[in-house]
Amino acid sequence: MDLQKRPKLKLPKTRWEVFFDGITIILLLLCIIYLTVAWESLPSEVPAHYNAAGEVDRWGKKWEMIIIPVIAVAMWISMTVLEKYPHVYNYSNLTKENVKAQYINARTMLNVIKNTITILFAYITWNDIQVSLGRAETIGVWFIPFFFIVILGPMIFFIIRSSRL
Repeated sequence: MDLQKRPKLKLPKTRWEVFFDGITIILLLLCIIYLTVAWESLPSEVPAHYNAAGEVDRWGKKWEMIIIPVIAVAMWISMTVLEKYPHVYNYSNLTKENVKAQYINARTMLNVIKNTITILFAYITWNDIQVSLGRAETIGVWFIPFFFIVILGPMIFFIIRSSRL
């Protein structure tokens, strides 16, 4: 179906999407509050980058701690706006019969990816605070594989689901 011919449906968010958005906002706000409360206790140099083993390989200035939460908020807002326009997404098998199901599937995939990345960014910020305060030494060797599984897993699931719709 051609992009110009696609219907622009007003589809309410599913309960799952509303729930996941709510949990994510709460976790992100808690992370930002924690960073604000811990700010005065943080040393002048904080973790700025981790290597593949999860060890800190670059230390940066304290103000760099706000970069990840700012990116998380900006990404969450922009992807939330994008969720409102599923008719502009790329589809390979869109028909008049499956358009509603495809839109919901694609929007749900975007919602899961958006919220998962935001939660992971909140975790990274929390972990950076822990390392800065000497309560932890690394982010863990498991983090990078976990990150990719958590991001790619839903993508694969929703793409397979889309092909079956």
